[in-house]
Amino acid sequence: MAMICFATARETVKYKRALPPAHFSLNIESFEALSTLDKYDSGVFKAAGHDWRLSLYPKGNKDDNSSGYISLYLSIKDIPLNKTVDVTYKLFVHDKSRNNYLTIQDADEAISSFHGAKTQHGFPRFLSLKEFEKRSNGYLDEKSSCTFGAEVFVIQPAEMEESLTLIRHPTPNQFSLEIENWSKVGTDPRSYNFDCEDRKWKLTVYPKVDGKSLSVYLKVEDPTEKQIYADFKLRVLDGLKKNLKEKRFKCWLSASHPEEGDADFMLLKDLEKLAKGFIENDTLVVQVQICVVSSKQCVVPSPAKQPVVPPRQPSQQPVVPPRQPV
Repeated sequence: MAMICFATARETVKYKRALPPAHFSLNIESFEALSTLDKYDSGVFKAAGHDWRLSLYPKGNKDDNSSGYISLYLSIKDIPLNKTVDVTYKLFVHDKSRNNYLTIQDADEAISSFHGAKTQHGFPRFLSLKEFEKRSNGYLDEKSSCTFGAEVFVIQPAEMEESLTLIRHPTPNQFSLEIENWSKVGTDPRSYNFDCEDRKWKLTVYPKVDGKSLSVYLKVEDPTEKQIYADFKLRVLDGLKKNLKEKRFKCWLSASHPEEGDADFMLLKDLEKLAKGFIENDTLVVQVQICVVSSKQCVVPSPAKQPVVPPRQPSQQPVVPPRQPV
């Protein structure tokens, strides 16, 4: 038989809310008649894959030092000794006058652990009988009916864990595309494929699409992740090493948005000025420098081991020696 232990009082939070309990409501037609009982256990209800019941002490649980109060507990049904169920829960009483619910829960959403040796948690001083029976508070109507309730949320192990790392200055992180015979280049795009941090990338240059501008883009090929963060610089190098056309981009790339860049990266009239030195020996050099790139791993965590609860030891009866004959 499972052992019921009563916890020491923990700090609680009380507040009113409009929404009714999500998992269970206990409607009592006559609290006055119920008060002739020391304890009432509700029927079983299901929540979060387990069977539960409410345990109500109309005059307070004397074993939990709660005379003069209503004691209300949440109990789990049929749990093995070696299994633990961690939950947060809320208990309720309906304010019928205002049609809202007094909600009571542990402060800071403290976790309560249910197991074979501890099948019950709750609030021994849920509400004082004086406050509960005061008609203006709305908990009891003229027929002495009332409603209690419960919500139970089981803390389950995470089904998936994600690890995000931002890699700064990966090695190597600069990649260049040389376009030779620039004077004869038409509108066809030129590209350079490279690998960086276990991903495939493509640097693409559209030389003279509209006859006015040079367009430059960086694209991640076949992204396996939903989002990839990239902080990178696109630049046009000059042979004189005096001029440098550079733009920086910080963005999230994905299958629906795999590339980033600028259609008007540089005007052709500026690019082709001899004094600027961008075109040297009829060759243009476009470079990308990756400053930061994200790396993400998703793993299924190993199931947590359930703590082993030692079985309850049977009580030892004192051994009385037989009487010696006189």
